[in-house]
Amino acid sequence: MVDVDRAPVQDWTADYDIFDLGYVNDPYGIWAEMRAQCPIARTDRWGGSWMPVTYEQVTAMARDIDSFPSGNGVAVVPPLQQEDGQAPLLANGLPPISADPPVHTWSRRLILPSMAPRRVEEYEVMTRELCRHLLDGFADAGRADAAADYAQQIPVRVIAHLLGIPPEMSDTFTGWVRDVLEFAYDADRRRGGIVAIATYLREQIADRRQNPKGDLLTELVHTEIAGEPVDESYIIGIAALLLIAGIDTTWSAIGSSLWHLASHPDDRRRLVAEPELLPTAVEEFLRAYSPVTMARVLDHDVEYHGCPMKSGDRILMNFPAANRDPSVFDNPDEVVIDRQHNRHVAFGAGIHRCAGSNLARMELRVAIEEWLARIPEFELEDPQLVTWAGGQVRGPRNIPVVFD
Repeated sequence: MVDVDRAPVQDWTADYDIFDLGYVNDPYGIWAEMRAQCPIARTDRWGGSWMPVTYEQVTAMARDIDSFPSGNGVAVVPPLQQEDGQAPLLANGLPPISADPPVHTWSRRLILPSMAPRRVEEYEVMTRELCRHLLDGFADAGRADAAADYAQQIPVRVIAHLLGIPPEMSDTFTGWVRDVLEFAYDADRRRGGIVAIATYLREQIADRRQNPKGDLLTELVHTEIAGEPVDESYIIGIAALLLIAGIDTTWSAIGSSLWHLASHPDDRRRLVAEPELLPTAVEEFLRAYSPVTMARVLDHDVEYHGCPMKSGDRILMNFPAANRDPSVFDNPDEVVIDRQHNRHVAFGAGIHRCAGSNLARMELRVAIEEWLARIPEFELEDPQLVTWAGGQVRGPRNIPVVFD
């Protein structure tokens, strides 16, 4: 991740910076400091925001859409300024995650069938084949980048399959998604990523109108709500959400899990010896390395825990920090792969909880399962070579590993 030249943070409770490399690389101590020293942290950077870091605060605010609406935006940075004469970028946002009822209700219903357990079982077949194909490419080399060569290659191809998009577009999608999320602090780069995604999807939607296929884009194009076709701007937003949220978030979760297994040999060897633990371990990896921080934007003044929040303020819903709250999780900074009580909120809370959680869990489970079956013994080549990206989504971008 490229750092930005800004004044260093002196007080994380009153001047945090979510793009600071210290925060990106190791946020856990910072969250503990925030919990201990203030009700809710505040910053004026990136347009200003508040950051709750306790489980109680984050889940309560996530469920209270009247006080903390989602429909005003979910990005952790302010929206891009509209240029004169320019068509709106994603005019109706990224429903359902960026919408409140009633739009949230019907837009979520449009994608839930594609994320249902039975459909996810169908996707598992191609996911497993994909993982084995990727492993074939480097298993005999004795070294690989577990992030770039493996984790980052899986979700983008699964989502492309779901939408009916050629797999050869995967690297292009990856670049666009990184522009939107990882490099969100660069307005030009973010704008370019959004424009590219919207333009491509608009072309694909036009094609599906004339040439229907057995994919989700076709379903969206030929679905009606209250007797009317779904407006194209909503279809673009829904499909863009699947690309943006379904790619970086899942590859970050896969990458974090492989990083953990590479750096914690006892856990790795136990999973190899006791594969029945994998579902429980997946939930623990999701808790400990939750990748996503969402945002809410106030449309009226709110006082919360003594904090005077104003209309227009951004609230960063720090689900990763909530999952490290010691008041809810015993030894929260320890990864316990057989943890029995795990009420994590890696997928959010309330009506905006991730609709693709079944799909993400499957991809994470299969990716780990296939890696361990093929490469049961591996370790970091050099911990200093591991790089992380953060902001909206935190996860490793490079994990050089070696193996026999």
